[in-house]
Amino acid sequence: MITNTDVSKTLASKLSPVALAVALTVPAISFSTFAQEAEVTEEQKYEAITVTATKRPQVIYEVPIAISAFDGDMLAEQGITDLTDVGKFVPNLNVTGFSAGHTSSVNPFIRGIGLQDHLITTDPGVSVYVDGVYLGRQVGQNWSLNNIERIEVLRGPQGTLYGRNSIGGAINIITKEPDQGDVTKVNAEFGTRGRVKTDLFVNHALSDTLAFNMNLAYNTRDGLGEFINVPNAEYDVGETEDISGRISVKFEPSDDFRMVLTADANNGDGGLRPYTVLIDEMPEGRFYAGTNSLGLELRNTDVTPEGYDIYDNATGTPEVTSVSNEARGVSLTTEWDISDDYTAKVVASRRTSKYKAGLDDDGTIYSLDQYPERGEADQTSIEVQLNGYINEYTDFVAGLYYFNEEGSNRQGSDSSFDGGGNTLQLDQETTSKAVYLNLRHDLTDELSVSGGIRYTEDEKDASANVFDALGTIYDANDWDEVTWELATNYTFENGMTGYATIQNGYQSGQYPARPYCLIGEFFGAGGFDDLDNAVAAVNASNCFVASDNITAVNYEVGVKGRVNEYFDVSVAVFNTEFEDLPYQVSRVSEGGFDTANLVVEQTSRGIELDTTLNVGNFSMLTSIGYMDVEVDEQDGFNPVAPLTPDLTFAIGPSYTFDLEGGDKIRARIDYSYRADMYGEPSSEPARMTEIESRELVNFDVAYTPADEAYTVALYGRNIFDERYDNARLNTGDYILQVLSNDASEFGVRFSTEF
Repeated sequence: MITNTDVSKTLASKLSPVALAVALTVPAISFSTFAQEAEVTEEQKYEAITVTATKRPQVIYEVPIAISAFDGDMLAEQGITDLTDVGKFVPNLNVTGFSAGHTSSVNPFIRGIGLQDHLITTDPGVSVYVDGVYLGRQVGQNWSLNNIERIEVLRGPQGTLYGRNSIGGAINIITKEPDQGDVTKVNAEFGTRGRVKTDLFVNHALSDTLAFNMNLAYNTRDGLGEFINVPNAEYDVGETEDISGRISVKFEPSDDFRMVLTADANNGDGGLRPYTVLIDEMPEGRFYAGTNSLGLELRNTDVTPEGYDIYDNATGTPEVTSVSNEARGVSLTTEWDISDDYTAKVVASRRTSKYKAGLDDDGTIYSLDQYPERGEADQTSIEVQLNGYINEYTDFVAGLYYFNEEGSNRQGSDSSFDGGGNTLQLDQETTSKAVYLNLRHDLTDELSVSGGIRYTEDEKDASANVFDALGTIYDANDWDEVTWELATNYTFENGMTGYATIQNGYQSGQYPARPYCLIGEFFGAGGFDDLDNAVAAVNASNCFVASDNITAVNYEVGVKGRVNEYFDVSVAVFNTEFEDLPYQVSRVSEGGFDTANLVVEQTSRGIELDTTLNVGNFSMLTSIGYMDVEVDEQDGFNPVAPLTPDLTFAIGPSYTFDLEGGDKIRARIDYSYRADMYGEPSSEPARMTEIESRELVNFDVAYTPADEAYTVALYGRNIFDERYDNARLNTGDYILQVLSNDASEFGVRFSTEF
């Protein structure tokens, strides 16, 4: 059983002395200094955010799950510009970018559940939604969070109302709907490392029944290194450039009917994500030992020559120096208030995405292992909801859900493995259908109970070609599962809410991401010496098969609400059990870079704390997450949950100085800590995949005149220039060390609204 004492001891042992001093003394200073002088007015009190985590509007303290919410207008002050930044401030959430060396990729891990890969045959364990529309692919998900309403991070399995790939949790991005107000907002940032970020937001009423808003954004930032052997590379290492736009039109002919049509698009280009390759650490590998097809004895100095650093890239392959992604989407949300008690809602969406990326895995000028890659996906989703009140004590949400995705990944003529040809052709079509019902009933004014059930059917048709002589291997599978939830809420006399929840989650099985095991099976069945029989044998029985259903059961209790007029708190204690959970294990085999599924049983248990303190002009946000993950033994060794720190901590004090004449200066500091973790499902020291802890500090000092005509701010992000690993992967021949693209940045931010 994890106690608060355990958390305190772990906090004290892992945080730096400076961070620990800030964590322990700031609350004391805030109470002693400000409580004496502050009389909190109604305007100064913290307003609890209204969320839609249960697909019905609720104050955040009424929701019987662990949830963190961010006000969209406050993100820039906290140094949050994309989903990767959100992962620095939520308990037991770690967001990393790993996929194919792409700078726009997002890989969120909540409570030990996530996904390290991106290929079409894999599915994330944490789902990301934008205005109720599920985003199926990780590349391109690192959304620029401009002019949005809020972000909700739901922790724990969300198998009833969300369902689709949410065994770890869900992230909801809610954009601003058009309304009858006329407003124009302009935001601009100019900073070091070539930062230029501008966006324009316009909301305008066209008539009493018709309104629109639009958001146009441009964001660019220089890289951290150079491609030293490709002098004509278009971009530097880690350089990013993104253009995005969104337009929404709302038609509301009556109080009972409304439609919102939204279209969005983004184009992202840039340089390959920073990474390096460790060769000397693997003396038995074919790079160091010279057992590769070119007979080269490579060393770390071939990857990072004298005079350069690990953020420079020594590849000689122009095709892998640049990355790009494009996404287009359109959605239509229709709501009809059938009566005072019932509302029908339909959310229909069509999205397309494609990307170009890839890595040079030997990291040198030589053409050994290099994998330029392209991928695309098209998805269609429709959700039909009916919600309302059965009587004055009971409300419900019911729905039907349909999702279809077709996608592919390609590596081919410009790819190579061990200096020879390399083929990877993956295709998959996924169709998911579900029906769900969630009920909430008030037993008394203080006590309510809720429950939900969802039935899901998933079908996948997949194919893989990794060896031309073998041809394309096809397989199809289907899964179904009933997921459920039971919860109870109790409101205490002081207004605090206690809850207890049992949640069930489900994810359909997954095919291997890189099934080069097929090549070994081909030669094991006779190979070219008995070509027809070998092909027939592999087609009859092979390793390209999907795993079983992934299921999760979460037991959780919590307390949340307003302790007094100064202090808000949310505490959750959880125990989640996962069955048939696939860990992805990558290694270099004779046929290529193979990724297989290691199926495990995992238990995640821990405690999470979110607090908000408001005393006069002083406020402070704090989040702490502590977690213990146990994984059943597999063939004599004990795996660990990858990319999962046991301790996460963030604190953000802020103070507003009132100047003469009504002008204001607000100063804020944000500190974020993520403990040590492992880049793969192994903690063996000899594999050298441990990722060291990281501490990041941001500041923001903003001036606003009395008429609030504008705000100008000085900001600093990662001000101590903490360089850290995003991932580490031991393939047997080398260690791939994926570096952060998160160097220090200082600049000025300007915003105005009229």
